[in-house]
Amino acid sequence: MDLIQSVVLGLVEGITEFLPISSTGHLIIVSDWLGLPQSDSNKAFEVIIQLSAILAVLTNYKERFHPRYIELWLKVFIAFLPIAAIGFLFQNQVKELFTIQVVPIMFIVGGIIFLIVERFLKNHTPTAETLDQISYRQAIWIGIAQIFALIPGTSRAGSTIIGALLVRVSRKASAEFSFLLALPVMLAASGLDLVKHYQDFQGESALTLIVGFITSYLSAWIVMKVFLAFLNRFTFNAFGIYRIIFGGILLFWAAYY
Repeated sequence: MDLIQSVVLGLVEGITEFLPISSTGHLIIVSDWLGLPQSDSNKAFEVIIQLSAILAVLTNYKERFHPRYIELWLKVFIAFLPIAAIGFLFQNQVKELFTIQVVPIMFIVGGIIFLIVERFLKNHTPTAETLDQISYRQAIWIGIAQIFALIPGTSRAGSTIIGALLVRVSRKASAEFSFLLALPVMLAASGLDLVKHYQDFQGESALTLIVGFITSYLSAWIVMKVFLAFLNRFTFNAFGIYRIIFGGILLFWAAYY
């Protein structure tokens, strides 16, 4: 992997990780377009840029790491448990789903679901307008919805946001809870991958890793702020449309190229 490729993948990870458009799906597709194989060293690189995205959550929400928010973090932990259990029990089956054929289909399915959910919620008033108003019951349902993120192309952010919207959490609070929920999920997944692939970091230069890390962090930090500002004025329909169009392009590309 060269520096240009590390910048591109860092940008892809940072931009897509917290948007409901599947960072894993984009990384699989872009890596394929760049001619990068799913080698152990490239997987190790992906661990690094995912960890940098976690750092963006820490810096954007540093005020939430205070004892007075212990109840919020308990809800985050409860929402984390379903995907942790299912992911651990069926990790081998989940890995078999990571193919270039599954991703575009799930892009389209997810996009259609977003459009349906937004139409359904048009005349519904949220019961939780802010993060602190999210109940334990809502947190459990969000955690159950997150299980669908194990299917590549579905999007962890997308599944948690849809789950939150369906239990009447506001758009902004849904996105913010998804940000915080990324911490235990990504730490668990990246930590496991780090243990498995730590020896493969020798296959990447230190400069490539550093550039990818910084690029991913800065882009994730900016996107989180822009995303919340966007939700103050607009719905998730744009993301649903994007998913359908991008998924269609991927299906065409896979069929003819």
